[in-house]
Amino acid sequence: MPMTCDFSPFSSHNFDHEQLITSPLRAVRALAIFCCFSQLFLRLTLLDPLTSLFGSIDIIGCASVLVLSVKRIRIHKLCRSDPVTLHFVCDSFLGVQAALAFSSCYYLFLPDLSSLRRRPSPLPSRSVAGRRNEPILAQSRMSRRYDSRTTIFSPEGRLYQVEYAMEAIGNAGAAIGILARDGVILVGEKKVTSKLLQTSRSTEKMYKIDDHLACAVAGIMSDANILINTARVQAQRYTFAYQEPMPVEQLVQSLCDTKQGYTQFGGLRPFGVSFLFAGWDKNYGFQLYMSDPSGNYSGWKAAAIGANNQAAQSMLKQDYKDDFTREEAVQLALMVLSKTMDSTSLTSEKLELAEIFVEPSGDVKYQVCKPELLEKLLVKHGVTQAATESA
Repeated sequence: MPMTCDFSPFSSHNFDHEQLITSPLRAVRALAIFCCFSQLFLRLTLLDPLTSLFGSIDIIGCASVLVLSVKRIRIHKLCRSDPVTLHFVCDSFLGVQAALAFSSCYYLFLPDLSSLRRRPSPLPSRSVAGRRNEPILAQSRMSRRYDSRTTIFSPEGRLYQVEYAMEAIGNAGAAIGILARDGVILVGEKKVTSKLLQTSRSTEKMYKIDDHLACAVAGIMSDANILINTARVQAQRYTFAYQEPMPVEQLVQSLCDTKQGYTQFGGLRPFGVSFLFAGWDKNYGFQLYMSDPSGNYSGWKAAAIGANNQAAQSMLKQDYKDDFTREEAVQLALMVLSKTMDSTSLTSEKLELAEIFVEPSGDVKYQVCKPELLEKLLVKHGVTQAATESA
């Protein structure tokens, strides 16, 4: 009797070809649709649609996947009785959908091919002057790629978020600091945004950190309050531990370390504020420091921050002298502000003046000029208009 084998479990009427093929196809089809639409959504949210060949591929990919999905359903109904044909047709659609899914995933999770082809060269390819002459649109596209986080360097070695913080400071009221023989002068411009705004009884631009140290602020005041409170706590902790005032540069460096930390770790933004620190200690006498949002600080004889700081800095560079007294420093600061401020005339309501000097008894004193005295100084140095002077 010939031997017979029962292949009934694998026969065509028992083998579920539809279930075997449908599950992988559904997964691949879902992945292809998700990847194509995700890439298209990202390009539209970046306000850069269809600017490259990949944007067109996304549109074609989305439409193709939807068309293939509908066509596959129709073919599946027609070829239900023929498993071999169903195998061939479904495998063909599977290959097309897999290719679309792979291309969409590739361009979704990897940068553009332009950045992949570009290799960093050891020498700069463009000069600073050449970079300034680039089209504005190209620069904006470059900045959008690398300004999402403060921890990302651009290929040119720039941190765009820190530069944006510095631009915010350029819109704030100006502040000038001048180092004199017998003290340090701080002058600040108060921005009067509305006539209905109640005049603050406390200073808006000048803050006392310790008995021997004060600062002038330009930028976002809420950020400045956080840093000023931090500096005050650090100064008092040092005084409590060592029974002497904290050195000026040490306190400035400690505060700048805090500011620098907000430019290096993810999920944080830089402080949008710059400071002019004025102080005195027994080591170096009177000192003036300037700090920016990047955490850098440097010592200056005369410095300006805020609006029109470059014009003010150039004027200070021309007129500053090492043997200035406090009165001469005040005159120079008021003259520079009168020429760089946006308003036509200076009044005590628009200015703040503070001084740090050593009294004959040897104590360091921080003194804010009262509005009445400041008005007299403006008239004395000829900064105000004739109408104000006659009044």
